[in-house]
Amino acid sequence: MDKSVHFLKENENQDHRKIGKKLKFFVFSDRVGTGLPLWLPKGVFFRKKLEEFLTNIQEKSGYEMVITPHIGHKKLYVKSGHWDKYGKDSFKTIRTPRKGEEFILKPMNCPHHCEIYRSQEWSYRDLPVRFAEFGTVYRYEQSGELHGLTRVRSFTQDDAHIFCTYDQLLEEFKKVINLVFYVFRYLGFLDYTVRISLRDPKKKENYIGSEINWKNAEYAILKAVEQEKINASINYGEAAFYGPKLDFLIKDSLGRKWQLGTIQVDYNLPERFDLFYKGKNNKKHRPVMIHRAPFGSLERLIAIMIEHTKGNFPLWLVPLQVIILPISDKYIIYAKKILNLMLKYDIRVSTDSRNENISKKIRDAEDNKIPYMVILGEKEKKNELISIRRHGIGDLGIFSITHGVDKIFNEINIKTLKLL
Repeated sequence: MDKSVHFLKENENQDHRKIGKKLKFFVFSDRVGTGLPLWLPKGVFFRKKLEEFLTNIQEKSGYEMVITPHIGHKKLYVKSGHWDKYGKDSFKTIRTPRKGEEFILKPMNCPHHCEIYRSQEWSYRDLPVRFAEFGTVYRYEQSGELHGLTRVRSFTQDDAHIFCTYDQLLEEFKKVINLVFYVFRYLGFLDYTVRISLRDPKKKENYIGSEINWKNAEYAILKAVEQEKINASINYGEAAFYGPKLDFLIKDSLGRKWQLGTIQVDYNLPERFDLFYKGKNNKKHRPVMIHRAPFGSLERLIAIMIEHTKGNFPLWLVPLQVIILPISDKYIIYAKKILNLMLKYDIRVSTDSRNENISKKIRDAEDNKIPYMVILGEKEKKNELISIRRHGIGDLGIFSITHGVDKIFNEINIKTLKLL
């Protein structure tokens, strides 16, 4: 009973909806619509840092960024099979003045990426082709299933699709596995499990594609897991309707499991969209498609990160790293001097010049989980010193301006570099 009460209390204290509102990351509005988050400046900054982090990794790994529309013609999703599978539970179609023309809000990015691949001719020398996109998709989740950022109707996937030859499939799949593990380590998720999701052998009619395609796709995943020496469980019936997948589940600070990353092997969409490349024999060959998303969705990832860290994020992700707290108006000019110096160091810094006592300013900085507080009073101004406090720790001491700023700069950058 004591453990249950403690868990419920901690769960409430770490609720991302509560902390996210306090940090001014996001809000919801009934006028906009349930399940449709509105991102505030600090939340946008946080998202952008995550996007920059993954974009940098992807560009070094040979991915090219693309952008696709928020809507697509209904026939696109009929072609892919998504309409038959999910059409009844999707947003209603958008009818245009043109007779018979219907669009839907994009529920998936993969059909659009297939069309990008299909827009030009490819040789075996060009493959693998890797398209990546932070693509926003829309799914009509039932009202009772919506929950903060973890279950929404509009979310952004860190989506990518790799088009490769059969011979390249295994190595490409293993590269994506290592990318997912790198992302987890960098974000501080060190406790995770891996799950192989296959078809339900008793309900094969729920999946598209031929038996040989499924056997080849399942073999590739099983072989990659074996070669990478990953301890993975097998779950039957959890595959995507177009192919098997490898799912990654992280455990948060409360011991809850969340699915984040996923990698899927797909022989079927290339077949449905008639995708091909010219082989060495100058004949047409069908590429294999890998779907992957290390984050899963930015909304869900951010919710999990908020609850996992209680809002105490890694220094490289914090929107505001330092707050300068002058004890009174008398020290505002000195505060500006420190501010300008820190800005030259590319430290994200601001000054709290409110007409409040220093205890109130410190409490507010602690509540807003700002990592460093620089306190300036008469002693600091007279001797060109700065007093530094660390969130959750307390007073770190008094330093010369140069030494103090260097200390903060080095801590921010060393802790980031250790993750690389």
